[in-house]
Amino acid sequence: MAPNMQKSCYILRLLFSPFCFLLLPFYSANAESFLGVNYGIVADNLPPPEATAKLLQSTSIEKVRLYGTDPAIIKALANTGIGIVIGAANGDIPALASDPNFAGNWVGSNVLQFYPASKIIVVNVGNEVMLSTDQSLVAQLLPAMRNVQNALNAASLGGKIKVSTVHSMAVLGQSDPPSSGTFNANNGDTMRALLEFHRANGSPFMINPYPFFAFESDTRPETLAFCLFQPNAGRVDSGTGIKYMNMFDAQVDAVHSALKAMGFKDVEIVVAETGWPYKGDSNEAGTNLENAKAYNGNLINHLRSRVGTPLMPGKSVDTYIFALYDEDLKPGPTSERSFGLFKPDLSMTYDAGLSKSTQTPSPTPVNPAPTTPVNPTPKPATGWCVPRPGISDAQLQSNLDYACGKGIDCGPIQPGGACFEPSTVGSHAAYAMNLYYQSTGQSPGSCDFLQTATVTTTNPSYNSCNYPGGST
Repeated sequence: MAPNMQKSCYILRLLFSPFCFLLLPFYSANAESFLGVNYGIVADNLPPPEATAKLLQSTSIEKVRLYGTDPAIIKALANTGIGIVIGAANGDIPALASDPNFAGNWVGSNVLQFYPASKIIVVNVGNEVMLSTDQSLVAQLLPAMRNVQNALNAASLGGKIKVSTVHSMAVLGQSDPPSSGTFNANNGDTMRALLEFHRANGSPFMINPYPFFAFESDTRPETLAFCLFQPNAGRVDSGTGIKYMNMFDAQVDAVHSALKAMGFKDVEIVVAETGWPYKGDSNEAGTNLENAKAYNGNLINHLRSRVGTPLMPGKSVDTYIFALYDEDLKPGPTSERSFGLFKPDLSMTYDAGLSKSTQTPSPTPVNPAPTTPVNPTPKPATGWCVPRPGISDAQLQSNLDYACGKGIDCGPIQPGGACFEPSTVGSHAAYAMNLYYQSTGQSPGSCDFLQTATVTTTNPSYNSCNYPGGST
């Protein structure tokens, strides 16, 4: 994870309602271009890059973000089709900014000798530079990015490989509510110049959101549910009247609002890091495997729904999950070393639904494993569970995320599935809610969804889309 990782919301004015909030594309059944993962290497027990490349090919992960330019990793990913984000270190920024020849040599050594076999898609110049203890880097950041861009242009790669940099949410000075999001005035001129660069070159604005830290600052159950995409009462944006059902959407929309306020709403947002630790110290609230699985699994399902955010509907933001592996040599609290989706032996830390063969996460029991299977054959009984009329898309999306996060087979509502069309949140939610209801043996409480669902005796199946259920 990035240094100085949004400590307690940075004690900034990043508040939403009474809650502190840190900010924060795929298509086809198995290939999802908006889903990426961070691949850090501050560890002494990682598997060989070649083994990692094979692991990635067995998942629906389509992009990998590196923090540096490790040649062994870049080579191992050659001819896999996996997009690669590489990074120039903060320490390289002065030389990149002052010497075009250095930038040209850097591109030659770290890009040209691997491309196109290794599918490099973005070069990040620096990481969270705005927070650097060396504030002289801030003024040098844009010149460094321009020189890297010019070097790529000279190699006729300017339109194929983008140049960006990664920001902490601390670049936002206001995010309460999301519609009022603005950038920190202290870096206003620098940010405007960076955004002009992004617009001119079609490159993304990359930022690191961690709802986990929002929960650490407010450990109420309703905040946890809001952060984990679980059923909750939602939070209303007083500026727009929009009800947000999860922290991720609210955070991303705050960034969108900040871009819009500065006149750059057309600049693409990319989530460079987000995740949840599965383990932590005794004073780190919420650091357990169940919450990590819920956050990442429900986030993945949310992205797969392609519903987008309230202010950016119909498109899933490119999102890189932190992280592929634990990094056992990292300093700091236990959580810093406990974000890995996979273990060094290539087994899953938990099932977040990334495997191509099982793309929906199975639930993690809090108590000993139940004797009933995750997807039991529904008992013959009456009815189907469907949404009540008039339920908002935001609530339906929350229901969809929750149901698919409970281990049911949501494959039929993925692209190419029998129930994918019509591709609306209402249709997808109805299928998932009913399947969850049937998987519990039609338990009465499982067709509630915060009083937004009801049991009907009318079969909602259509065409080749079959809704399990019915009557004896």
